[in-house]
Amino acid sequence: MLSAYRNRRAARNANNIKNPVDVAVDPVTVPELFRCPISLELMKDPVILSTGITYDRASVEKWIYEDGKHTCPVTGVVLTSVDPVPNHTIRRMIQDWCVENKSYGFDRIPTPRVSASSSQVSEILSRIVSMRIKGNAEGVKELVVKIKDLAKESERDKRCIVSNGSVRVLSETFEAFSCCDSQENDSVLEEILSGLTLILPFDQEIKSGLGSNQSLRTIVKILKLGTLSGRRNAVVILKELLSSDQTKLQEFVMVEGSIEALARLIKEPIDATTTNASLLAIYHLVTPSTSFNQKKTLISRFLELGLAEKLIEMLVDCTRSVCEKALGVLEGLCSNNEGIEKAYANALTVPVLVKKLLRVSDIATEFSVSILWKLSKYEKSVGGEEGLAMEALQVGAFQKLVLLLQVGSSLKTKEKVGDLLKGWNLLRGRVECIESMDFKNLKRSF
Repeated sequence: MLSAYRNRRAARNANNIKNPVDVAVDPVTVPELFRCPISLELMKDPVILSTGITYDRASVEKWIYEDGKHTCPVTGVVLTSVDPVPNHTIRRMIQDWCVENKSYGFDRIPTPRVSASSSQVSEILSRIVSMRIKGNAEGVKELVVKIKDLAKESERDKRCIVSNGSVRVLSETFEAFSCCDSQENDSVLEEILSGLTLILPFDQEIKSGLGSNQSLRTIVKILKLGTLSGRRNAVVILKELLSSDQTKLQEFVMVEGSIEALARLIKEPIDATTTNASLLAIYHLVTPSTSFNQKKTLISRFLELGLAEKLIEMLVDCTRSVCEKALGVLEGLCSNNEGIEKAYANALTVPVLVKKLLRVSDIATEFSVSILWKLSKYEKSVGGEEGLAMEALQVGAFQKLVLLLQVGSSLKTKEKVGDLLKGWNLLRGRVECIESMDFKNLKRSF
C-alpha cells in the first residue's frame, strides 16, 4: 500500500514538471501612438503628412496614389503636399519598443531603405544626356540600368523617376541612337526599351517622339533580330504606340518586315506578355475601326503568313487574356471574304467558337458570336449545304445562343444571335442528339 502511494506521488510530481502551472500574463497592447490610424496595425515605416499626423507609409500611399484622395484621412483637411516625410523619431521609438517586447513575439522592424530623391534621379538623367551627346553607348547603358534598378525598388521610386522626366529623356536617347545604324548600339537600344517598359504608360508627347520614323524602324529591327527579351520589350512598346495614333499605324506598316515580325511572335511565342502585346498590336492593325487604306492588304498579308490557322489552334487551350485578344484578331481577319474563307475551311473553327460562348468572358462571347454570324452569312452567300449550322447545333450552339439572349449582351450581339437562331431553328430536327431517357436505368457513379 505504501509502495502504491509513493508511485502515485511520483507520477503527480512528474506531471507537475511536464505541465507547470500557467501564470496569468496580461497580453501586451501596442501603444496607440505606434498604430497607423488607417490600418490600426503597428507601423513599419511611419511617415508624416503635411497635417502633422503620422501614418504607415504603405497605408497612406495607397490612400493618396491608388484611391486618389488628397485629404488627410483623420482630419479631412486638404493636403498641401502629397509627399510623406519619414518620421524617424516614431520609427526609433517603435524599434526600441519591439526590442523590449521581443519575448512576446514582436520582432524589431527594419530601418526602411532610403527612397530615390528627385536630385538623385535628375543627376542620373543629366549624365545620360551628357553621354548621349558624346555618343557613349556603354555609358548610357550603365546609367539606364541604374534607372531600371530604382524603378524596380518600389512604386514610390517609380513615381519619382516618372515625375522627373525620365520617359522623355529615355525616348529622346532611343531616337538619337536609332539614327546611327551600328551593331554597337543594339545593346543600349534594347536596354532603353527595357527601361521604358517599367514606366508605362506614356503621354501623347512621348508617343510622338518614340513613334518617329527612325525609332519605328529600330523597333522593327529589334522585333526581327533582337534577343528574346529585346523582342518582348519592343512589342510591348509598339503596342503602346499603336493603340492611340492612326498615323503611327500607317508609318509602322510601311517599314519593311514589320508585319512578318509581328506574325512571327504569334507563331513562335516567347512568353505570355509577348503574345498578349503582339495580339493587341495586330488587333489595332486589322480591327474594323481601322480607317487607313492598307487594311485589306494587311489582312491578306497576315493570312498568307498562316495567322488565322495559328489563332484557331491557339484558341483550343489558352488563358482568358490571350483568348479575348485572339478572338478579337480573328474577328478582324474575318472582315473580308479571304479571312472568312480561311476560318470556314478550318475544321476546328466552329467547335472552338461554340466552346468559348458564355465560358470565357462577355467580350470573348461577343467576338465568337460575331465570327459565327459572319461565317453563317458567308455559307449562305456561296450556296453552302448548311454544314456549318449542323456542326454548330451538334456541339450545343443553339442552347447557348438562347441563353445568351436571356443573360444580357450588347444590342448588336443580340441582333446577330437572333439571326443565327432564326436560320438554325429549322435545322434542329435533323441533328442527331442523345435522348436523356435512354440512360434512366443506368447506375451513375456520381
